[in-house]
Amino acid sequence: MGLFDIFRKKKIEESSEVSKDSVESLSNQDNSAVHEIPEEIQEPKVEQNLDAIEESVSEHVSKSDPIQEPELSVEPEVVEQQIYTKGLEKSRTGFAARFNKFLANFRSVDEDFFEDLEETLVGADVGFDMAIKISDDLREEVKLENVHRPEDVRDVIIKKMVDMYEADGVNEDATMHFNVNGTTVILLVGVNGVGKTTTIGKLSTKYQQQGKSVLLAAADTFRAGATKQLQEWGIRAGVPVVAGKEKADPASVVFEAVAKARDEHYDILFVDTAGRLQNNVNLMQELEKMKRIIKREIPGAPHEVLLVLDATTGQNALQQAKLFKNSSDVTGIVLTKMDGTAKGGIVFAIRNDMQLPVKWVGFGEKASDLREFKPEEFIYGMFKDLMA
Repeated sequence: MGLFDIFRKKKIEESSEVSKDSVESLSNQDNSAVHEIPEEIQEPKVEQNLDAIEESVSEHVSKSDPIQEPELSVEPEVVEQQIYTKGLEKSRTGFAARFNKFLANFRSVDEDFFEDLEETLVGADVGFDMAIKISDDLREEVKLENVHRPEDVRDVIIKKMVDMYEADGVNEDATMHFNVNGTTVILLVGVNGVGKTTTIGKLSTKYQQQGKSVLLAAADTFRAGATKQLQEWGIRAGVPVVAGKEKADPASVVFEAVAKARDEHYDILFVDTAGRLQNNVNLMQELEKMKRIIKREIPGAPHEVLLVLDATTGQNALQQAKLFKNSSDVTGIVLTKMDGTAKGGIVFAIRNDMQLPVKWVGFGEKASDLREFKPEEFIYGMFKDLMA
């Protein structure tokens, strides 16, 4: 079953649940109306002293058994879907607004239609290349030749977007890779301010809770407060942090951390790095130096190089991804701040333009708000309000 078919199935199931709830609600209202006592024959209201009421209630509560909250059994898939739906609310609303405006002006499938479609998709941050690709593919398809209703146009376009997104990811490897014979080394890279240190803190918390032994390396020795921030996350997660002095050589911190992780048999070592751009030669050379040290001490490492991107920056994030992919052997993307942006379309652009897997997405401040990326939930969270 393809992504679009899964999406339609979820949408139908959701609509069925809503209809069922509405029927039950109306039934309950009818039943309560039968037993409702007319106001004119109800017992007369008696004003009571407020203190006496509070005392009576307090006495009753103290003598009664404590109230037990009902235990709700919710499937993990349902929970994940709810998290994605809530986290993508701004992106979904923004995309729907642009798309509905485009459909409101629909008259016929002509050249103006395709130009408006391209403009709408680019504005939704799906990327220029993908917007043109979708438009060109639709021109060649007969599906739109006899389409007259806006809702039919909508369905065809969304299906095309989802199908292309799925096709672009056929050979994508979105799994996290671990060293089966020793310490797994995970390097996080990116520019300043995207949330690298916070992401390391959240990931370390997750894996620590799974029973993994985790070590952190504070190799961002240039940014004021970076080491302290990572140490605070270490305390919160209950994991040790290897740190050097301020302005210390990052490579020396990495060497110490790798040696400790290897000799003391830690399961995972996360390495925080300084914010850098591809055109900063010194910082990129420093990153390569760290990778050489890691590989020398633990053959095959680093096992993951995760590029952290701020989703709120939209196409700027895509440009950063292109620069880092060419210089850092990036294995995957972490998209942070997804809950605070209407630029969720960047996920389409990253897969189409970069052929890089999004492995994690951040929907909030808590460690539990960092989620493994699930394409099915993303598609549903983005388009659920647009499909009937």
